[in-house]
Formats: sequence, C-alpha cells, structure tokens
Amino acid sequence: MALTDAQMADVRRYMGYALTGTTMPITNDQDVVYVQFGMVTMSLHHRLTTLSASEEAVLINTYLAPLNSMEQDIIGIRGNLDTAQASVWTHNALEQSDRDRLFDSWRRRMCQFIGAAPGLGLGLGGGIRVVRG
Repeated sequence: MALTDAQMADVRRYMGYALTGTTMPITNDQDVVYVQFGMVTMSLHHRLTTLSASEEAVLINTYLAPLNSMEQDIIGIRGNLDTAQASVWTHNALEQSDRDRLFDSWRRRMCQFIGAAPGLGLGLGGGIRVVRG
C-alpha cells in the first residue's frame, strides 16, 4: 500500500516545506527536499514511496492521524477565545501556545522518524533563530 497524494502533501506540510503546485513535478529524481542516509542521498519523494509496510503504518498511525487531530484542535480553540470564564470553567490563556508547542513537537518527531531536517515552516533546524545586525 502506498501513501495517497493527500498523505504525501500532509507529510511535506507538517515537515515545514512549502507547496510546489503544478509548476514543478515532484519525482524520485526531482524534488525540493533531499534526505541523507549515511553515504546515500535521496529525494523526500523517493524516501516516502519506498517505505516498508510497517514504516508506512507507523507514519500514518503514529504521526499523520494524530497531527491531523492536533491541527483541528488548534483551529477549534477559536470557539473559546471570547470567553475568559463561564461558571466554574476558566479559559486557559495559554491554550493555543501549549497546543502549538505540542503540535510542532510531534512534527519534529515525524521529521526524525523520516530522517529529514525540518523545513523553513518549522524553523531552520527545528528552531527559530533571531540575528541582530
């Protein structure tokens, strides 16, 4: 069983890489992301299309499914942004930053599982660097 196009797009997106659209077809030999395994360099596309069945199952069940849920949870907090307290319930003012941090932590774990560095959308090297000049 192979990853669907939507799953491939989600992997790239969660890894922090920008979309390519139809301007540059992504193939085993042409990609914007390359991974290094010892002396072997391959495109992310090649890496994702040559996973074993068990690796693919881990990628889908341990990373993609939970990341989809976490992303929806982040979007879902918008319903509580206008309420600080209701009866005994008190809004967690740090909910979005807590969820963002958890989400990004799992995105980085998926990058490690795949063996590729996080993209710019996840911060260079998995973090954000500020330089003063």
